[in-house]
Amino acid sequence: MPELPEVETVRDGLDRWVTGRVVAAVEVRHPRSIRRHVAGADDLVARLVGRRVTAVSRRGKYLWLPLGSPGDDGPPDECLVGHLGMSGQLLVQPVGTPDEKHLHVRVRFADDGPELRFVDQRTFGGVLVDRLVPTPDRAAESVPAGIVHIARDPLDPAFDDDAFSARLRRRDSELKRALLDQSLISGIGNIYADESLWRARLHGRRRTATLTRAAVITVLASVREVLREAIRAGGTSFDALYVNVNGASGYFDRSLAVYGQEGRPCPRCGTPVRREQFMNRSSFSCPVCQPRPRATRTPAAQDTPRRSG
Repeated sequence: MPELPEVETVRDGLDRWVTGRVVAAVEVRHPRSIRRHVAGADDLVARLVGRRVTAVSRRGKYLWLPLGSPGDDGPPDECLVGHLGMSGQLLVQPVGTPDEKHLHVRVRFADDGPELRFVDQRTFGGVLVDRLVPTPDRAAESVPAGIVHIARDPLDPAFDDDAFSARLRRRDSELKRALLDQSLISGIGNIYADESLWRARLHGRRRTATLTRAAVITVLASVREVLREAIRAGGTSFDALYVNVNGASGYFDRSLAVYGQEGRPCPRCGTPVRREQFMNRSSFSCPVCQPRPRATRTPAAQDTPRRSG
């Protein structure tokens, strides 16, 4: 699934191509791609036609286009949400460009300029119109109702390092598992968690309750560094399924230090990179730079409260 750098790359491209434009027509070519819009295709089309895209916004891995009305300066109350899933692509194509094989939704604009297309080979993603609601922290912004539970991401200017550090250290969880928890911190997936932990010299199985505030700040600095470098590279593309709005792949995979590098030398110390099983996936780390933490308690003792009496 695309992570924050890939989604930010798409967001930036959409912002340049569709912000300020008015929707003239919408064509739904595959019902599965609008399955999250439970009112159906006709309702989705009716909610989009005649609306003006006022911006392109993102929180973590989630992307949405706030919708206003021409001549109305009030704040948008609805938005078009794009879920990229495993293979979803939001492309901007000149009118008349041949349809992609897996084109599922087409949005045309009143200026007859380039159209927005949702293409999805595996149809795990989709689009829907959702209402905008205030953020739980009462900041002067709104998010789609369906993602109100998603935490701010570490590149968000309003992200609170001290509050995150306190919440993280109150947990007794594995560090990598916590970084993947979108209700705690959003936008980080398997690839960027491994790369960030390598830079921070911490093993993903380190217990969060054992971290100092300084260690948490180091982790955040590493996460931000990795995410910003990946954004500059256009994200990470391992196949043709992730591309930006113009169909170009990212190239951050050329800079990966440990993810997917099993057996290759660590760029820092030369030790072969190690792969371990993690949550039905894989984790990659350096055995020397990121020593595995010593076991102190059994998982049952860590996660199960004691009974009195």
